[in-house]
Order: sequence, then C-alpha cells, then structure tokens
Amino acid sequence: MLTTRTARTAAALVAVIALAAGCSGSGGKSSEDGADKPDGTKGGQGVDTPRLKIAMVTHAGEGDTFWDIVRSGGKQAAAKDNVDLLYSNDKEAGGQAQLVQAAIDKKVDGIIVTLAKPEAMRAVLGKAKAAGIPVVSINSGSEFSQKFGALSHIGQEESVAGEAVGTKLTEEGRKKAVCVIHEQANVSLEQRCAGVKKTFKGSLEEVNVEGTNAPASQSTIEAKLQADRSIDAIVALGAPIAALAVKAKEDAGSKAEIATFDLNAEVVKRLKAKEVSFAVDQQPYLQGYLAVDELWLYKTNGNVLGGGKPVFTGPALVTEKDVPQLEKYTARGTR
Repeated sequence: MLTTRTARTAAALVAVIALAAGCSGSGGKSSEDGADKPDGTKGGQGVDTPRLKIAMVTHAGEGDTFWDIVRSGGKQAAAKDNVDLLYSNDKEAGGQAQLVQAAIDKKVDGIIVTLAKPEAMRAVLGKAKAAGIPVVSINSGSEFSQKFGALSHIGQEESVAGEAVGTKLTEEGRKKAVCVIHEQANVSLEQRCAGVKKTFKGSLEEVNVEGTNAPASQSTIEAKLQADRSIDAIVALGAPIAALAVKAKEDAGSKAEIATFDLNAEVVKRLKAKEVSFAVDQQPYLQGYLAVDELWLYKTNGNVLGGGKPVFTGPALVTEKDVPQLEKYTARGTR
C-alpha cells in the first residue's frame, strides 16, 4: 500500500473533504478551465458559495506531463468549489512573473504559484499581497513560501525526497550515479540532487540537459554512459527524462539502474517492464486539488490549510509491486 512520509497530509486531506462536504448542496500559455465536471462539461457547481476566479501559474515547460496532472487536480477541485480556474505557464522566470502580474491585473480572488526560481517571483508576489490577493505556493520553493507572503506551501520536501533516493540506491549496492538536471537554476531540482548526494554512499555527479529538447537530452545522457562504463545508476528528476534515460541506456549498452522522481502513465509502464526500478511519487494531482481547495476555504471560511505550515504530499517510493494500483489511477489521469 502506498504511503507518504507524514500522516499530516492525510489528516489535512480528510479535513478538506469533510469541510467541502459540509458546504455541498506555455511561455505565456494560458486557458480558462472553469468549473468543469470530470467529464469536461461546464457547470458542476458543488457548493452554494460565491463564484471565485483563481489563477494557477506554473513554470511548466513544453511536453512535461507532470503539470497536466497538477492541472487536472486543480480542475477537479474547481468543479466542486464553483471556481473559474485560469491556468498559465512559462518555463522562463521572467515570463512566469509576467503571468502572475496579469492575474493581479484581472483582480483574481487567489493565485496558486510555483517557486522554482523564487527570486524572480518576490516582487510580483509582493504586489499580490498589496492588492489583497491571497497566494498559495505549490511544488517548489517551500522555504520561500512564507517569506513571500503565501498562506502556505503544498508539495513534497525536495531534500528529504532526494535523501530517500540516495538511501535506496545505497541499499541496492550502487556505487556511481549521475543525477540529471533538466532545468538549470530550478531550486527544487538542485535540492533533489543534493539530497541524493547526502545519503548515497557512492559517488554522484550532476549532468545538465535541456529538458525541453528531448533528442539533445537523450544524446547527452547516452554520451555520459558511453564515456564512463562504471556508472551503475541514473537518477532522473522528472518522468519525461526517465523515458529518455531508458532509451539512452539501451543505445549505450549500459546496465545502469534507472530511478526517477515523479510519475506518469509512461513511468508506470516502465516500472512494470522493470526498465525503471523505482519512482518518487509526490502526488501532483493532490498539489493542484488542495491548492484550489485551500484558497476556496480561505475565501469562504477564513481557513488556512496546515495552519500556515507546509502540507506535504510526498515523498513515497513506488516500485513494480505498486503497478496494479497505479495503473488504475494513471488511466484516470490522477497519478
């Protein structure tokens, strides 16, 4: 059975569901999801509270399916909470800040934001606070969330997740690993590699690739494996990179184990095929869902999920034995 690192997440989720039931009756890319039902139709008002407009602004790059799952969770909560969810994303820090400013200009009722490159967001989040717009941070930059005036942060503790990976690689007897960073200057990715290095008893080297350029990323990983046959572990920091690592390993004739952060349907298939040995699940669906729910609870009832402290959605390590359960959920687009 899948478990998260802390019971606080489960308790918080139960509290959210209970409260909701009590009330029931890329660069520059954006869209209005609205209060969609799970089948994609409009409407689906699950509460009788005033209609809210909430913006979700992420640092997602093209082709990263992780963010589809985050967005799906947000849409599901929006359908229940009578919320218009405005989603936008830009992998460049400056572009993401501009999208947050656009949300402020629209006078939204709340903003959900990632803090992968936190300093670029400091000023614009200060403007959101001055405008009286509550903010919830998700996924990345938890240590900056409170400093920048967010109600709380929802996600996993990246360093702790990395440490769990390093420990498992050590237990499996691995001696030399590469940690593939697919977005430079992303603090969450850097924290993951640092966590792995902290607990891994072997040697670890970081390799930078351009995550949005799949052929180039695969070639870089393959070249690294060909140049150093002693590498016996590859740590991918995102599901799309894991798929590229599998192909690079095959082409290089390497026997390195592949582990990855984050799940999608492709990773589950590769876990089943034993092409990926284990994955770190930070439950992106839950990040999107709880963030929308938190802003709705705050706007309608003054509640702050987690009492202002980070709400952890991971990490949980999943392996081949978890595939039957995971396949059911990935088919729905919720894991």
